[in-house]
Amino acid sequence: MESNFNIVYQTTNPIDAEMIIQLLEDHQIVAFSMNKLDSSYLAFGRIEIYCPADQYVYAKHIIKKHT
Repeated sequence: MESNFNIVYQTTNPIDAEMIIQLLEDHQIVAFSMNKLDSSYLAFGRIEIYCPADQYVYAKHIIKKHT
C-alpha cells in the first residue's frame, strides 16, 4: 500500500510538536503527529509530524522559515 503522507519533522518535545502542527495548519497544510516516545523512558523514540506527500516541500519550507 502506498503512503500518501511523509514525515516532515521529528522532535522529542511534545510542545514543539504541537507548535509545528499549528504552524502547518495555519498555512492550510493538513498535519498530524505520531508519538513514538517510550512511555517509561522518554529518552527513546521521537514524535513524528506527518503531512500530505504533495505538500511536503511547502511544509519543509514553512518549518525552516519559522524555526
